[in-house]
Parts: sequence; C-alpha cells; structure tokens
Amino acid sequence: MSRSLLCSVLLTGWLLLPPAAAAAPAPAPLSDAERTLHVLDRLAYGPRPGELDAVAAEGTDAWIARQLQPDSLPLPPALLAELEALPTHGLDAAEIWRRYGPPAQAALPVKERPLAEAKAKRLVLAAEQRERLLRALASPRQLEEVMTEFWFDHFNVHREKDAVMLWVGDYERSAIRPHALGRFRELLGATARHPAMLYYLDNWRSGAGGQNENYARELLELHTLGADGGYTQADVIALARILSGWTLDLAGAAEPGAPLFRFQPGRHAGGDKRLLGQRIPAGGEDEGEAALDLLARHPSTARHIAYELAQRFVADQPPKPLVALLAKRFRDTDGDLRAVLATLFESPQFTARAAWRAKFKTPYRYVLSAWRAGQLPIDDTAPVMTALDRLGQPLWGCPTPDGYGDTAADWLGPDALRLRVDLATAWASGRLPGRDAGPDKSGRRRDAGRMSPTAAGEASMAPMTPMAPMNPPAMATTGADREAGSEPPEAAPAMAMTPPMRSPAEAAVRRSGPVPADPALAPDAASLAATLGPGIGRRTAAAVASASPPLRSVLLLGGPDFMRR
Repeated sequence: MSRSLLCSVLLTGWLLLPPAAAAAPAPAPLSDAERTLHVLDRLAYGPRPGELDAVAAEGTDAWIARQLQPDSLPLPPALLAELEALPTHGLDAAEIWRRYGPPAQAALPVKERPLAEAKAKRLVLAAEQRERLLRALASPRQLEEVMTEFWFDHFNVHREKDAVMLWVGDYERSAIRPHALGRFRELLGATARHPAMLYYLDNWRSGAGGQNENYARELLELHTLGADGGYTQADVIALARILSGWTLDLAGAAEPGAPLFRFQPGRHAGGDKRLLGQRIPAGGEDEGEAALDLLARHPSTARHIAYELAQRFVADQPPKPLVALLAKRFRDTDGDLRAVLATLFESPQFTARAAWRAKFKTPYRYVLSAWRAGQLPIDDTAPVMTALDRLGQPLWGCPTPDGYGDTAADWLGPDALRLRVDLATAWASGRLPGRDAGPDKSGRRRDAGRMSPTAAGEASMAPMTPMAPMNPPAMATTGADREAGSEPPEAAPAMAMTPPMRSPAEAAVRRSGPVPADPALAPDAASLAATLGPGIGRRTAAAVASASPPLRSVLLLGGPDFMRR
C-alpha cells in the first residue's frame, strides 16, 4: 500500500470517529468563538480572514438576522461588475434560447449546426457557472447562497441533458434564488414551470394521448411528500394527467419576447381527477395550480422539508424533536422558509456540542471554504471548477433527480480523501490546476472561466466534441392530440443525454501538463490558522507547529479538522 493511500485510510478512520467521542460525559456548551465559527461553517461557506472577529463583534444573533434578510446586504461593486460583464447577464431562459439555441444557428449550413450549438451551450454554461461561484465566494449574502445550493439539490436538474445546459443557470437564477428564503409554494411553482425542469423530467412531452409520469413521480417523492409520504401509483398517474399540457413552445419562443412555457389545452387530459383522496375539478391549467397548492400544504411535505433542512444544518441523522419542531413551524407559517430557518437557528440542537464539527464537507463546501479561508484568487474560477470535477461533484452535474447528497456516507472514503490531500498540496504551493498562468497584454492573468460576449456559437475555449442536434424533425403527435386540435412542440430538441465532455479548464490542464507553483498565490499558513480559529484541533495545531513552513498550509487545508464543519 502506498504511503498516500495509507494516509487516506487512516484519515478516513479518524474522520469516521464521532466528533464528540473524546468529550466528557456532560459536554460543555460551545464557547463564543466556537459558536461564531459554527455559524459561519453552517450558514456560510466558511470564514474569510478577519471574519471570525467581525461576526463576533457584531454578535452571531445579529449576523444571522441580517443573513435572513439578504436584500439588506448590498453586493460589492466589484462583484456586481463581474456579474454584469457575463454574456448571460440580464437574459432569461427564452432569450438565452433565442441567442444561443437552435434559432441562433438556423442560418448556418445543417452540417455546421451541431458543433455551433455545442460551443454555444458551453459558452452559456461557463458563464452561468462563473456567476454561481463568484456569488458563493464573494457575496455577503452567504445564507442565500447556501440555500440556493440546498434547493437546487432538492429540485435538481442535470446540465448534460441537451437543452438543459442552456437553461440551468437561469433555472437557478430565476426559479430558485429569488425564493430560497421565501415561501415554499412559490418556489415549488417556479420550478414546476421552468423550462429546465419541464425538459429534464420530460413533462413537456406529456399529453392527453400519453402522459409522461417522470415529473409527477419526482414531484411527489422528492420535491414534496417524500418517499414515505403516503402517495400511491394512482396518485402518480392522476398528477401526470393533471399536469399534462404543461409544455414548451420552442418554435414560438424564437420570436422576440415570447415565453418558453406554454399550456396547451388540446394536450391536457380532461375531466375531474382525484389526488391524495381529494377531488381536483376539471379546469385546465388551474388543475396544476390546485395540485401544487395541495402538495405544498400537505403534512408529509412539512416533515420531508424539515428533515432535509435539519440534516443539512445540524447532523446527518438529525434529532427527531428538531424535525418535529421545524415541521410544525412550516405548517403554522404556510411554508415560510425564512421563519422555519429562524426557528432552526434558534433551536438548542443547532448549537449543541453534538452538532459541533458533526458534518463532513461535501466537495463543493470543501473547495469553497478553502478558497475563502486561504484568500485564493477568484479572478479565475476555472481552478474551482477543475477541483470540483476532480472531487466528483461537478457543478450542476448530478444526473439523477435526487441531487447531490450531503452526508458523510455520500462522500467519505480513502480515494476521495487522497484527492483532497493532493489538491491541498497543490493549493498550498500556489499551484491551481486549471488556471491559465500566462498574463494578458495588460499584465493581468487570463481567466479561463471569464467569458466576453461573442457571436453565438463562438467561444474562447478548446474545441468541443459535437453533441446531438437540438432540432430534429418535430415530435410526432398522437391521434388524440390531433383530434383535439393541439399543436405539438416544433423544432424539438433531441431527447438523448448530451455526452459528458471535459471542461475547458481540465482540457487545458491535460494539454499543458503540471501547473507551475506560484508563491504569490499560496495561502499564508499563519493567516489561515488565525482564520480557522477554534476549528483547528490540538493534534492538528501540534502537527502544524512542528512541520516545516511549506507543509503547514497543507496540514491545515488537507487535515481532518478542515474537512469537517
């Protein structure tokens, strides 16, 4: 067994130990410093230099109160300028479809369209991913970012399913982020109508002559009631019929200002339906709204959401009394997510000693917390994407509807830990895999993740393998559809999954070989230790003190203490 693998195995055993295993029978409450770090590790992506002192001076309760009101926290001008410079800034899903989808390639020869469409989609994806990462790393609205990630996993769509790649960024920006701390019913409705969800789970294909049950099933099992929420297969069928006709008008959306979502009465299954024992009277599009009302206010939905929130913020196996408390708060406030979160953060379980360092960081949290704590540069987000790809959590890359998991069982293992230690070693020496090390003409480093607006289909990135065409012949309609006078979606994208492709940053790494060390990019070990404060245990602190200077940051970023939150 290699030394690296042996270290990973031992580290796995260390991390699997219960965090409070060595604690006294009556554990002491968290100190003020521990509570401050605990809040920054749970409601934010870890502390930045000086943030422990700043939050302590303000008071953790006051800081939490401001986080619950994100609109009260202005975005820094530099961040706003970066976001406004993105080619997708200010564009909704329909406009992105017109500028970068098949309508933008219609004038090209047929043979050139697949490659042009593939490049355009990668351009959009790179810009949208950069927006997510810049917000997560630099926005003072950290709880909003954490909840946006939480709800995206809850209402997951997969970026590689063809046209979803064009819409995934807007899905997060317009359907999830505005409602992340709002009311659950509004969040549920926004995701249900967004083209990314309609396309990913195939509801756009569901018609009176043949309902598609994919979205209906996941709406019940994952989005609302939960797998044990008390629904039956008959409810799945009824919900699919209720939501039939909720589709996309891809051909019509080619016209300026036209929306993508469209309810087609001729494709809707008529008649009354029964869902969860309740009658849903015939009413076309209104049936779907009535069904969403019913599901959002169901007691099983309250329990399901309460469990997921408690698991994300407290422990992999959350305390049952806390779940019951949050479920009651959800019901009492008609799904007011801000009120539910306030109750969670005020609960004794949230700041109990048992919750301290009880969560193992996902790759996403691990990478972002390293960037924030080590003040690694964010002018270039390509190294962040490269790290996420290598650690197995590419942004918006989970192919299954249940989204990425958040427990130690999902991510903790020897191979995963070895990859983290390898990345920590690279970061500590100033090597950021994926970063373009060469300066541009102004002397500023190039950013492989930065995009400037270009003509549709032209992106400043490595050539990509063509994907399946997005507009084959129109989907055939059933006899029932034609008799009802409905119009099937035209210029329909192919339904096959887009083949996974290497990111531009990863491709650049493979072409250029090892990334040279740049001491100017290396985090300072002393500053790093001060930033992490009580998150560094006695054993790690002793190891750092006795290590040579080049190894100190490696021990801090690659050690077991930093992998917990």
